[in-house]
Amino acid sequence: MSHNNDYSFFESVERYFDKAAPHTNLPKGLLKQIKACNAIYQMNFPVKIGNEYQVIEAYRVQHSHHRLPTKGGIRYDMMVNQDEVMALAALMTYKCAIVDVPFGGAKGGVRINPKSYSPRTLEKITRRYATELIRKNFIGPGIDVPAPDYGTGSREMSWIADTYATFNHGELDAAACVTGKPVTQNGIQGRTEATGRGVFYGLRIACSYKDDMKSLGLTEGIEGKTMVVQGLGNVGYHTSKISIEEGGVKLVGVSEYEGGIYKADGIDIDALMKHRKVTGSIMDFPGATNLESREAALELDCDILVPAALERQITAENAPRIKAKIIAEAANGPVTPAGEEILLEKGVMILPDMYINAGGVTVSYFEWLKNLSHMRFGRMEKRFDSNSYNQLVSLVEQMTGKQVNKRDRALLTKGADEIDLVRSGLEETMITAYEQFHAIWKRRKNVKDLRTAAFVNAIQKIGSDYISLGIFP
Repeated sequence: MSHNNDYSFFESVERYFDKAAPHTNLPKGLLKQIKACNAIYQMNFPVKIGNEYQVIEAYRVQHSHHRLPTKGGIRYDMMVNQDEVMALAALMTYKCAIVDVPFGGAKGGVRINPKSYSPRTLEKITRRYATELIRKNFIGPGIDVPAPDYGTGSREMSWIADTYATFNHGELDAAACVTGKPVTQNGIQGRTEATGRGVFYGLRIACSYKDDMKSLGLTEGIEGKTMVVQGLGNVGYHTSKISIEEGGVKLVGVSEYEGGIYKADGIDIDALMKHRKVTGSIMDFPGATNLESREAALELDCDILVPAALERQITAENAPRIKAKIIAEAANGPVTPAGEEILLEKGVMILPDMYINAGGVTVSYFEWLKNLSHMRFGRMEKRFDSNSYNQLVSLVEQMTGKQVNKRDRALLTKGADEIDLVRSGLEETMITAYEQFHAIWKRRKNVKDLRTAAFVNAIQKIGSDYISLGIFP
């Protein structure tokens, strides 16, 4: 089998689509429409920095309008180009379909290194970018709703929301024009950890299938499994922390920009973050071994490998040396098609990016709903539920003549807060989505891997949307 590695990122996504398309029984014209990028907006705008002007290159791509609004993050990075933004927008379309979030896919990118600018200058660039989007009708609660991505966060989202509200004075749902905002500014509890938490829920459900684990030579369940994480940004950090604390996973390796480390008896993630803050590096972490390169961490012996950095990290070159049994693509596109062919031949289970990192867009959807309802989750029912549970516990106490201690009573009678509802909704979403495409993988003999199954599932859902719109008979 040829392992061609010359595909661009967008071509890689198209290639995965083409692999899945024949299993969907949809007409060729419809498949062509689903695959195409509907709207591509490239802009160049000047920003005054100090005494001189800099021309900033930026993009917003809306991949699919089968559902509105479109949805997708904005990344600030020197690698941003049209091909990358198109690929990420396409992935968003399929991602939303897989987790049943009613959006079309979009993505934005600004070609800058955010570390090179002061907060004041970043604010200028962000507000100018938002203004360009407003001018061309590329943003709005029912049109296109951006979110944070690589190099951006809640701060940038609050600047965008403020710019939009300024231009659309008095618009009732203006806060829903962007998600990932600070909680104090119409954001939602649990958004920051959402992608990492989603990765954990996805891994946990995948590890719960006894037969699948057996074929990998692993035991059922996530507890006690060894994990290596590449990238300690928002996603990598929360995936590690939640997997250790709630899943009983052992983190044995970490790779970051400055290098990689290994510690067989497990890394304390918060101690590592503290060490990095003090020394500026993860290297020389007490008790851990420094690896010869940051890439070496990907090749460590482990059960689960989580690439949570940038795309195209596992290629035809290093795939033969990967020892992990399960790869959870927390980043977008970390495995190239050529790398994937090699891994699948080796029997590695790959949990595809468009499923495993969908926690971010899922909780963004909850934030959008919160903004449209103008009320935080749990406000109506929390006390009612709590009082009902209280009465129930009291009734059991009366009937049994036994008292429930204070701590247990508090636990049993707690009403759901916003964070509880967000986590519960995310867990439900990740479990249901996995069960759907896992069934396709198991039932259809010619669908050989989870990514193809996930694409089949997404394409079928989008296809039926188009058909129900009456665009395709």
